[in-house]
Amino acid sequence: MPDLLLLTAAAAPASAAGDTAWLLAAAALVLLMAPGLAFFYGGMVRSKSVLNMMMMVFGALAVVMVVWVVVGYSLAFGDDLGGGLIGDPTQFLGFRGMLEADPDASYPITLFAAFQGLFAVITVGLIAGAIADRTRFGTWLLFAALWTLLVYAPVAHWIFGGGWMMGKLGALDFAGGTAVEINSGAAGLAAALVLGRRVGFGRDPMKPHNLTLVMVGAGLLWFGWFGFNAGSALAANNTAAIVFVNTLLAGCTGLLAWLAVERYRDGHATSFGAASGVVAGLVAITPSCGAVTPIGAMLVGVAAGAICALAVGLKYTFRYDDSLDVVGVHLVGGLVGTIVIGLLASSSVTGVDGLFYGGGTQQLGKQLVAAGVTLVFSFSMTALLVWMLERTVGFRVEPEHEVAGVDLVIHAETAYDLHLATGGPRPHFGQG
Repeated sequence: MPDLLLLTAAAAPASAAGDTAWLLAAAALVLLMAPGLAFFYGGMVRSKSVLNMMMMVFGALAVVMVVWVVVGYSLAFGDDLGGGLIGDPTQFLGFRGMLEADPDASYPITLFAAFQGLFAVITVGLIAGAIADRTRFGTWLLFAALWTLLVYAPVAHWIFGGGWMMGKLGALDFAGGTAVEINSGAAGLAAALVLGRRVGFGRDPMKPHNLTLVMVGAGLLWFGWFGFNAGSALAANNTAAIVFVNTLLAGCTGLLAWLAVERYRDGHATSFGAASGVVAGLVAITPSCGAVTPIGAMLVGVAAGAICALAVGLKYTFRYDDSLDVVGVHLVGGLVGTIVIGLLASSSVTGVDGLFYGGGTQQLGKQLVAAGVTLVFSFSMTALLVWMLERTVGFRVEPEHEVAGVDLVIHAETAYDLHLATGGPRPHFGQG
């Protein structure tokens, strides 16, 4: 048997083995983004909600991957049913017909499917930040499953699975500015509006309770993002190398631009701003990393860092309670990164020139359409879904339970054993 395995390995093309190894590593990096996001969000909420916040991300990981294997991948990457809107839900049902090795493929199709499923995991997890501190855990899990099928899978089909946005419109999105960033940001805005503001929003201090966790989470997200973006090259090649460099640079300039805005506006450059600036730069480079030069990537990071630093304050102006700035960072950053392709795309990288490289406004128009349609679709569908769940099974916890803290109410736990409440019998609030 060992000799047979050696012969099989020797017969496989070296490029295929390398591409498979890289995609395995990239998928693991994207998986690491889930606990990274849990740390990032967990540090941003109040201490009475940190476990619930982290559980919402880990819960999304479990639910979304199960749904993805059963039918989500088919909806996103199955043969188009017509009009470029959705894939055949039965084609890869339960990963049917995907387990046998294809000697001509650069990587196993099951690996690609798992890699794409982890994109869906992160997208759903991001939405949790917009409705932190006030949701039932059980309903959140139900929402995660339904949203994956009704919202994420269609948009992923449009831009990644050969649907109308990629095939007919010709929009560019290397790793998820539409399907991941704009999609999650618009969904977060819709969910926050339907569920309403937290008790005490605009009156009580709701600052991050643990900035160390925030910084650790941001670091893990940055590390994992190389798998997210460079892994989307689906090969260990020059494109992956360019995307790797662009991802690194956009994170750096996003951080610097956010801190510059903070220093000018508030007089201080903060650790929280540094972490947020990194994420803003990474969000914006996600769609554009395969279209811009390294100089373009730095400009993308600067634009995203500065614009998102200003955009996070919009929730106080318009009085919507986006708990952890999903709208200000992911929706706005996703819009910046998707639209700027029409300005900064270079034919030396992607074969298409943007407006600033003499390519005219044609690609810019395509990017605007892709961004606008994704925003409207995600917002509308999410608002309807959250409204239905709230009025049937209930989505938001009771006000008195929110004040007490969703960690105790839903999970009968606290993150820090600092209060008498953790020493007695576990309470039974009946929520979650």
